[in-house]
Amino acid sequence: MKRVMATGVFDILHSGHVHYLQEAKGLGDELYVVVATDATVRKRKHEPITPERMRVELVQALKPVDKAILGTEGDMYETVRRIEPDIIALGYDQAFNEKELEAELRKRGLKARVVRLSKHEDDLNGTRKIIQKVLDWHTMRKELERQEGKG
Repeated sequence: MKRVMATGVFDILHSGHVHYLQEAKGLGDELYVVVATDATVRKRKHEPITPERMRVELVQALKPVDKAILGTEGDMYETVRRIEPDIIALGYDQAFNEKELEAELRKRGLKARVVRLSKHEDDLNGTRKIIQKVLDWHTMRKELERQEGKG
């Protein structure tokens, strides 16, 4: 059995997440997904829209996922040690250098191979695009309501 580990925030699920997880699952037999904690999301990206427990539940419900777990604060390599993956699948936009990550894994006695997955057309900043669309729609509706009120 080849175990693959993937990680992410998964704040507003979209097709880019599905493509990422399908491709990761295709690398092995078992896919474990580590979902970032709210604290990690706040530190590295933004205020999470969806709470961590809900994000884990949503990711667990996706077909390619065998096991979704909440990440931990602190040493990310402890999570890797706990899962014992054969492969760590990185999304095309995740801020890791594959060679440096593999070197650090080896230094810690972990044998996982790191694979950078491909970019899909609808993946680029999907969550931020969705948020912007909602904000644009809301702004447009407010402007229409304002104009209709002046009628």
